[in-house]
Amino acid sequence: MKKIYLTVICLLVFVVTEAQSNADIANVYIRRAKDAIESSVDFTTALLNFQKAMKYTDSIVDRKVASLGASVYYEVHHKQPDLNDQLDFLEKAKFYSSQYFKLATNKKLEEYTENTNTFVVIEENIQKVKNKLEKIKQERLKKEKELRRIDSLKNVWQTKSNALSIDVDSIYKFNKNNVALFTKNGFFGAINDLGEILINANEYKDAITFDGFIIFKDQKEEPTKLYSFNTVDKIGFKIPNISDFNMLSTHYGKVMLPRANGQLVTYPNNSHSTFIYDLKLRKINKIGNLQLALKNLKRLEVIDKYKNENEVKIDKVWYRFGGHLGGGVHPLYAVEGYQLKGFLCSLDGRFLDVSSSYQYFGHFYDNKYQAIQGEQTVWVNQNGTKVNPANDEFEKYSGTSKVRKIKNGNYQITKDGIIILRDEKLEKMSIFLKSFSKKK
Repeated sequence: MKKIYLTVICLLVFVVTEAQSNADIANVYIRRAKDAIESSVDFTTALLNFQKAMKYTDSIVDRKVASLGASVYYEVHHKQPDLNDQLDFLEKAKFYSSQYFKLATNKKLEEYTENTNTFVVIEENIQKVKNKLEKIKQERLKKEKELRRIDSLKNVWQTKSNALSIDVDSIYKFNKNNVALFTKNGFFGAINDLGEILINANEYKDAITFDGFIIFKDQKEEPTKLYSFNTVDKIGFKIPNISDFNMLSTHYGKVMLPRANGQLVTYPNNSHSTFIYDLKLRKINKIGNLQLALKNLKRLEVIDKYKNENEVKIDKVWYRFGGHLGGGVHPLYAVEGYQLKGFLCSLDGRFLDVSSSYQYFGHFYDNKYQAIQGEQTVWVNQNGTKVNPANDEFEKYSGTSKVRKIKNGNYQITKDGIIILRDEKLEKMSIFLKSFSKKK
């Protein structure tokens, strides 16, 4: 039992001693805080010493210490860069000021009056800072509300923008008639510069365009279906089946570029004649009086002989006469089989052998033919001499529509900065948002 009493006494002595020691340390820092104010009005240093003192005391029992705490926190609060920190310092100043009044007993002292004034000033500054914080909060809420409104308008704009997009894989250049090719899922179609689909992309896997015409083909090589679309009048039609031209033919063979005179040339299989179709008159173009034509060629000594079976003899070799490509050029085929052998130029009697010259000729227009030589397209005159390439008369677009690909992979057409799709329009997002800001 004595040991217990001894232990308790030792603990009490230690606690009292420790408490006395902490109090002494706290008093040292309190004196330093007062000296910093009295000697150099340095409230920042005073606050640091006061804070150190508070680490060594559990409670304030001296009204002057409480007054000191209120003073240093108040005088330093305005140096804090953040309003919330300023408010925190003012709240601590108020706390210590309130502690003063709990400890002060004589209200008649000048010290009491001064502390009362300090408390009022602290309260006023707390309210000022709170008002500032509330104003900032309201401005932030207003800004957030405006941002939400703008985000909502942006979503509205984006939704409408997406609705005015065109779900295709690609759009080519517009021509003079405001028409362009487009592709979707491997098929070709036609579209105008307002985004209106003129020919759906669901049947033809290839297309060629020249001089205002578009020829759609069901396949790139040896097509069995052709569709003509005139970009001038925006009218299209299916070209007659090749079997209507020649019962043995199963495909159109090589398809040449259409020319501005409306003539389309193809080289069907199993045929001794070239397929020449007038796209304007919608009819197969054939020589009206073949016998007379052959007779004239014989008279001009362009051919040596001819037979009623459409056969002509040149330099001891017989050929099948394959028609007239305009300008005096005639395709010639083998008598046996259906091999294209070459082209007869009636202008000077020159024979252009496909094995050493050109493999295909298009129709004559503007003193030129399109010709295929190997893998290249060249342009030649009436005796096969190469000339400058023909100009596509409808190639240059003069409108203001522009095509661009957007994030969702679709395409949009803009005209003078405005998104368009047929008769619908949508201005730029900035203008769209600005128009709504005016309505507020």
